[in-house]
Amino acid sequence: MKVIETEIPGVLIVETDVFGDHRGYFTETYSKPKYEKMGIGVEFVQDNMSFSAQPGTIRGLHWQNPPYAQSKLVSCTKGRVIDVAVDIRKGSPTYGKWVAVELSAENHRQFFIPQGFAHGFLTLSPDVEFRYKVDNVYDKASEGAIRYNDPTVNVDWGTLLEGIEPVLSEKDEIAPVLEESNNQFIYNENC
Repeated sequence: MKVIETEIPGVLIVETDVFGDHRGYFTETYSKPKYEKMGIGVEFVQDNMSFSAQPGTIRGLHWQNPPYAQSKLVSCTKGRVIDVAVDIRKGSPTYGKWVAVELSAENHRQFFIPQGFAHGFLTLSPDVEFRYKVDNVYDKASEGAIRYNDPTVNVDWGTLLEGIEPVLSEKDEIAPVLEESNNQFIYNENC
């Protein structure tokens, strides 16, 4: 198992070991002691899964405010996505910056997104299954979201959306920009 640090401290890409033969493959998707050694020491309490039928579907950019903030360990178990984490911690040296990674059933990569980040993904194929491990339960009243195309954040969704109108939920269609959002995260350099 290998951890790749990104440009934003704490946001990590995990490459699992995959053992394959004529029958298929085996990979360990989570082991608390191994992940703690790699710097992912959160206590996951809930697993979620989403399914997106169409390529060009964008889910996000979402978060939950404290006290229901969530760290996420995400993976794509069917299809391909571009996954994005945006630092929304006010006062952070990387506030408004983002990191993106391709996750797919073929590359078996995982993406760790700590609390204080907005998260979203763009489907690159049909019939995408996406899994989340989170360290806090869902609370509707704590939801936060920003527009996928917020010009101040300026996520580069690439040429993947060129000439395509993205498939969005009603919530994502009306999401505000970061500066007008209900974001309650404050950067603490000691955490």
